[in-house]
Amino acid sequence: MTATFAELLQTLPPVDHLAALELLDASGHTVARLENKPGSAGSVRVYAALAAEYGSINAAAAARGLELFAEHTAAARAHPGSHPNIDRLLQLIGTTAQWQVRSIPANS
Repeated sequence: MTATFAELLQTLPPVDHLAALELLDASGHTVARLENKPGSAGSVRVYAALAAEYGSINAAAAARGLELFAEHTAAARAHPGSHPNIDRLLQLIGTTAQWQVRSIPANS
């Protein structure tokens, strides 16, 4: 039996200490900002875990991320644009592109 996104998410480190993550291109420009709020908190958790494991978001990290997004990956492939954080990973597959990840701490 394949694990669901919700089940896989519970295996990843918590991100309560983060307000957001920013993805930076090779020039240091922000290409995306993932807010740690309902609707995107799971994506923040996935991207943070990928950055910790791979050092950046590259094709290998993207492939792992697509596994972690589980059933949502199939939905993203079937409906491009409906899951932008997954679409972003799909775009990296087969490329040498990578994004550095900047953690934005939550205000305490």
